[in-house]
Amino acid sequence: MKTEITELLGIRYPIIQGGMAWVADYHLAAAVSNAGGLGLIGSGGAPAEWVREQVREAKKLTDQPFGVNLMLMNPEADQIAKVLVEEGVAVVTTGAGSPEKYMSMWKEAGMKVIPVVASVALAKRMERCGADALVAEGTEAGGHIGELTTMVLVPQIVDAVSVPVIAAGGIADGRGIAAAFMLGARGVQMGTQFVVTKECNVHENYKQALIKARDIDSRVTGRTTGHPVRVLRNAMVKEYLKKEQAGVPFEELEQLTLGALRKAVVDGDVTNGSVMAGQCASMAHEVMTCKELITKLTCETDKLIGGSGFYE
Repeated sequence: MKTEITELLGIRYPIIQGGMAWVADYHLAAAVSNAGGLGLIGSGGAPAEWVREQVREAKKLTDQPFGVNLMLMNPEADQIAKVLVEEGVAVVTTGAGSPEKYMSMWKEAGMKVIPVVASVALAKRMERCGADALVAEGTEAGGHIGELTTMVLVPQIVDAVSVPVIAAGGIADGRGIAAAFMLGARGVQMGTQFVVTKECNVHENYKQALIKARDIDSRVTGRTTGHPVRVLRNAMVKEYLKKEQAGVPFEELEQLTLGALRKAVVDGDVTNGSVMAGQCASMAHEVMTCKELITKLTCETDKLIGGSGFYE
């Protein structure tokens, strides 16, 4: 499966694991990279030294390329940006802002920079400031989202930029990967499906919530506040949406979600915690290793478009 993305990143398959906060630690990132994809450590709101330790631990488990997702709203974003250079991280993906002020430092260090974007305007801006590739993430994705669907967003960004585009949002199997290639993407990023792998260290309750999810169980909180987040519905989400509809002040809504992701991921409280997941959660039917998942995905994709020239 050779594409511009595999060549750019030095990986076997054009499959990138999403850098999910509290979920994507060094165990998962290393396992994905060892399986031929690109594993990512999710920095979320973590301190810089935690990220440094995660990178060092990942290097003990894999000699393949892996990366870090930097959430640019992290209070220690400046320090983390430097840590990535000091520790020789190969790839950085970014979200929740613009990485422009770090770009020269990262490029001088030989890092590949791949911002996550949800609009054509931001995609063009990121290309101008030196992005090596872009993740076009549709609203079907879990966690913080934009408005446009993957089906609509990806081809528009492909047409608007000259760097390779990676599709994300709602991709769960080889059919989704094949569709992404047809839309012009040269790789895919997947999060939800990797949450239920054996190497992912989330609480078992979190994994089971995804496996048991139905197609109608996805909800978006925070649309009225300008901070939309896709999660699985539960008691906390029901209460949040009720208050949001009633016009409760943002500060009161925020109290419901403070620490909610950790509560679900680490403590296993999938009733009162925030179970972030994409709309494709209902397609995560079983727990398998990262290698088994990537083998399944690539075999399915190859059956659909193998020999067609889309990734050769």
